[in-house]
Amino acid sequence: MASGRKAVEDTDDRDSSIWVLDQQLDQPMEEEARRIRNAHQEKEHSVFKILQLAFQSLGIVYGDLGTSPLYVFYNTFPDGVENTEDLIGALSLIIYSLTLIPLIKYVFIVCKANDDGQGGTFALYSLLCRHAKIGTIPNHDHSDEKLTTYSCSKYREQSFAAKTKRWLEGHRVKKHAILVLVLVGSCMVIGDGILTPAISVLSAVGGINVGRTKISNDVAVLVAIVILIFLFTMQRYGTDKVGWLFAPVVFLWFILIGGIGIYNICKYDNGVLRAFSPVYIYRYFKRGGKVGWISLGGIMLSITGTEALFADLSHFPVSSIQIAFTVVVFPCLLLAYSGQAAYLMKNPNYVAGAFYHSIPDSIYWPVFFVATTAAIVASQATISATFSLIKQALALGCFPRVKVVHTSKTFRNQIYIPDINWILMVLCIAVTAGFKNQSQIGNASGTAVIIVMLVTTCLMTLIMILVWHSHWALVLLFTWLSLLVEGFYLSSVIQKVYQGGWVPLVIATAFFIIMYTWHYGTAKRYEIEMHTKVSMAWILSLGPSLGLVRVPGIGLVYTELASGVPHIFSHFITNLPAIHSVVVFVCLKCLPVCTIPEEERFLVKRIGPKNFRMFRCVARYGYKDLHKKDDDFEKKLFDSLFLFVRLESLMDGGSSDSDVSSLLDPQNETVTEFPLNTLNSTCSSMEFTNLCTADSIQLANSPLNQNQIMAPSNQANHQTEIDELEFLVSCKNVGVVHILGNTVMTARRDSSLFKKIAIDYVYAFLRKICRDNSAMFNIPHESLLNVGQTFYV
Repeated sequence: MASGRKAVEDTDDRDSSIWVLDQQLDQPMEEEARRIRNAHQEKEHSVFKILQLAFQSLGIVYGDLGTSPLYVFYNTFPDGVENTEDLIGALSLIIYSLTLIPLIKYVFIVCKANDDGQGGTFALYSLLCRHAKIGTIPNHDHSDEKLTTYSCSKYREQSFAAKTKRWLEGHRVKKHAILVLVLVGSCMVIGDGILTPAISVLSAVGGINVGRTKISNDVAVLVAIVILIFLFTMQRYGTDKVGWLFAPVVFLWFILIGGIGIYNICKYDNGVLRAFSPVYIYRYFKRGGKVGWISLGGIMLSITGTEALFADLSHFPVSSIQIAFTVVVFPCLLLAYSGQAAYLMKNPNYVAGAFYHSIPDSIYWPVFFVATTAAIVASQATISATFSLIKQALALGCFPRVKVVHTSKTFRNQIYIPDINWILMVLCIAVTAGFKNQSQIGNASGTAVIIVMLVTTCLMTLIMILVWHSHWALVLLFTWLSLLVEGFYLSSVIQKVYQGGWVPLVIATAFFIIMYTWHYGTAKRYEIEMHTKVSMAWILSLGPSLGLVRVPGIGLVYTELASGVPHIFSHFITNLPAIHSVVVFVCLKCLPVCTIPEEERFLVKRIGPKNFRMFRCVARYGYKDLHKKDDDFEKKLFDSLFLFVRLESLMDGGSSDSDVSSLLDPQNETVTEFPLNTLNSTCSSMEFTNLCTADSIQLANSPLNQNQIMAPSNQANHQTEIDELEFLVSCKNVGVVHILGNTVMTARRDSSLFKKIAIDYVYAFLRKICRDNSAMFNIPHESLLNVGQTFYV
């Protein structure tokens, strides 16, 4: 027994020593990240710029919300108006719905929870992931927190926020519950991206058949389908060239509906203004009973577009969004709904197409044209929000790899996703042709919108606790009021599931299965790679040649691991007789941040002794960043690698951080760019000293010395640096090979039925139809080497 215990202790000691060795030879990159310069500055806008952006936001943000008057009253009273007093009650509900949800909740509260200007459910989720470790893929590293865009809070040990954080991080079930909540909200936004173009365009085109030109409903549906096909076909060209028209069109639309509202109030019945008293809401429900309660589903359409308001936040500061809503959107919408109610008080039989009936004859066709154009703009805003959401989900590992095209060189957020575009078009046309009327499409849209709002409320509750550190009483008040109002709407919408409300549920379910299964497979693959990574002791036992022939060239081994040697590498060197002279493990890591400054993108670290010539490079991206073409990526990677060798030499030579900082400060005029391809054996020490570019890693926390170029204190060390740089450049000139792992995952025989279906069928099918990693990384085919491996889960 004693000898057995001694053997176990010896084994434990050996395992412990190997672990310590791994940590010593492949340490985290906290030190490298600490030295990166804080170059990010918050943008400040002048008053004139704020007003200009407020005007531009009308076309991008408020198109969907602004076109709601086309169909709200018809969907509220699909069977006609039996009592004109019901119009006052419905108008009162619309007024206070617009006040409580878009104005107070979203414009003045939710919009402040943006992630560096980005809105939507994934932006909120990213914000939460930085303040609490709730991500389901455990790739968090302390070096990431050194980023200038990686904002996170520290809590007092006994604070409510700290307790909430510990409660969320305590169990995987809670982390998965938050992820499921985010995915549900995101899938409903996608569903809304299908339904909003359908109802907006169909409602606008329906004006042709309102008392002016008698055509059949089928013809109106056909015209709407033609417009939708044109809209989706033009997505590939982007909105950069015509985007400047959006704001004037929507601004004109708001002025027209506001003016028509004033005209109708003055002409027909100014008594509708008493709807500003909430007492009429009570009377409406008392008089209508269950019918009045069910009609909430139609009234809720007056706030559709509110979720798109938050999702389309990208280019505008919160102050411009608030000014545009309070000065233009909110008053014009109140006037438009009040004007329609005044018209219907005298003409209750014209509730179908109430907006078009209420237009004065002299301006009918100009308003019809503007309405149709505004409906197209509103549809464009929703489609763009869907593309943006898919891009975020793709970056965070929640959607299969699809092609993302950036349609504008000026605005990075203007993107086009071909596969998603055609899916949206087919489904949108199917909904339009299948229902053929506004009522059922309105029921479907209402279901999607209210679920997104409920998800936003739940996430905002956590944001207020973890990010804003709000007092628990304020959190409780916000959550209670939001759930109370939205809960009433949800209870009404549920009653209309069989009248069209099932459509977004089916669409969202399909997208949820895709997104959750893909994320599940991604998380499992990462988990397996973490458990199968190679011991550093084994690498060292092979010697500097790694037991193989080291051929000239550089091998870039792509991995998802930011630490350790991936299993793919051991699989590679045990099956092939040669390996490149220089090996760089490249980790493309997406962080829960909007964007990462270019000068902070790359972290470089040496693995093992110098004569092994193995490095690690972590390329960090935010969910809005664009992974550029391979030649540009290679250039910046090698710039960072060469710079690392130079910095390592300076530090080994006894130079201080301030010496290195003076050398690399971008304001130092003596530091110039030196093209790597001109390096040769005749390079002087001055040329090597100047080896740095504007895109390279920069070190912080030092004063500027514009007249100083630091040379290494040790001549031998300096010569070693020159030799290594020459060797690296010669290898680069020979050729660069990209080594990718072609991982196949299969469920074990003893796995559950759910896992077998998820991994062997759904995930395998998605991997088969999605883009390859080589296409996503823009790797040329002649430089690609795939290494196959199978993982059992």
